[in-house]
Amino acid sequence: MKRSGPLYTLLGGLLLALFMLSLNATTGTGNSSYGGDSPGAASPAPTSSAPGKGKASPTPTKSATKSPSKKPPAKAEYAGRTADDAAAVSVSIRDGKAIAYYCDGHDAESWLKGNVEDDGSMRLTGKHGAKLNGTLAGNAVRGKVEIDKQARDFTAARAKKPSGLYRATTEVRGAKIDGGWIVLPDGRQVGILKRDGKPQKAPRLDPDTGAVMVDGDRLTASPVVP
Repeated sequence: MKRSGPLYTLLGGLLLALFMLSLNATTGTGNSSYGGDSPGAASPAPTSSAPGKGKASPTPTKSATKSPSKKPPAKAEYAGRTADDAAAVSVSIRDGKAIAYYCDGHDAESWLKGNVEDDGSMRLTGKHGAKLNGTLAGNAVRGKVEIDKQARDFTAARAKKPSGLYRATTEVRGAKIDGGWIVLPDGRQVGILKRDGKPQKAPRLDPDTGAVMVDGDRLTASPVVP
């Protein structure tokens, strides 16, 4: 019976050890030693990239730069016809000044002049209320010309020599001669020659030399500039 004390003590220790092992197995779902989340713990909400949610990163904006308006050319010639093909119109530009000639090739003509604005617009005037309102657009002048209270739309394309505007003023055998010619880009010519103020169709002009024959005399027409 003396040995039963230590035996009971040993059995009690074994039972206590079994109880502790059972308890650890039951509660072994505690926190991981690696810092992982416990089962059932809420995961961090993912950052949303949907438009309108969260803080949007600022978008760099370019400063608005206004392009300067293109100014009219310092030197240019334009020639064309009215929309109804009744007459020709030519415009010569030099350093913000313009001179234009309207001519039907028979008996109606007008010389007009004025300024060219920075935006390409022009308001030219001539005798007897003649006026031309036009605008430079690309390689042409477009607008309306009014002669003898009759308005016509026109388009005059950029012209290269020998196309353009020519004029000759002189005296031949006691008669005052004043002639105007428009040489169109396709080579056609429209002009009026006045002898002492009486208009008639102008003789053909040699655009390469400016030479023109009037009553057997050779005259020279020059390019018109403002």
